[in-house]
Amino acid sequence: MAFSRGPKEPLPEVETNVWSCTSDECQGWMRESFSFEKEPECPLCQSKMEQEIRMLPELE
Repeated sequence: MAFSRGPKEPLPEVETNVWSCTSDECQGWMRESFSFEKEPECPLCQSKMEQEIRMLPELE
């Protein structure tokens, strides 16, 4: 059985709604579709989060 470790085809990126941590010391963010709360707290530092749009690989 052979496994290819060559370059994979890049996944298409799409505009995605995310929650982003407002703390300057934290890089935390999550896809809006993965949040269970209307206004979540950062799971890393518990700071407030704000909505933004990022270009992310499309999930199937």
